[in-house]
Amino acid sequence: MKKYIFGGLFYLTIIAFSSFAWLKQGDDASFNQEFLDLINQTRTKGCKCGGTWYPPAPPIVWNNDLEEAAKDHAKDMARKSYFSHESKDGRTMNTRIVTAGYQFKGWKSFMIGENIAFGQTSIPEVMAGWFKSEGHCRNLMNPGFKEVGVAEYNKYWVQDFGGRVPFTEEQQKLIKSGKYRLIQKDPGS
Repeated sequence: MKKYIFGGLFYLTIIAFSSFAWLKQGDDASFNQEFLDLINQTRTKGCKCGGTWYPPAPPIVWNNDLEEAAKDHAKDMARKSYFSHESKDGRTMNTRIVTAGYQFKGWKSFMIGENIAFGQTSIPEVMAGWFKSEGHCRNLMNPGFKEVGVAEYNKYWVQDFGGRVPFTEEQQKLIKSGKYRLIQKDPGS
């Protein structure tokens, strides 16, 4: 009888854990989508950042590597009680983003940016603050940024942006044939 009770409890635990994991995944998806919706609503209309009008920009998409970089930085700031684009250990945004897997090698062009905030309690609140801040707004409206990842940890918010442009098919053929020479510079230098 104990076997059946233990087996039943084990089975219920697995179901409960699986359900929790599925719900958490759903929460992440809605978190991501809410950010994308708020960013892209403004990008499609254009907006004024400080005294400068920024015309409509193409929609931005979610990137999991940028999200990982944002999560790591938000957690680091919360755990070590600081608020800065530079980590306490000296890592810069460039280092954190590339280390998280957002690579520049193999792309025609590469750019990154970051917005941080502290204290806001909701996505609409943090987004409103970023759009009211000229520098943050410029990042949000920059047409060169094509991807974003965002995280919140204990009211520390990090939004990491990326923009990579691939080589054209013709350029790829020229590179493979050796007729096109690449000069690559590490974005962290």
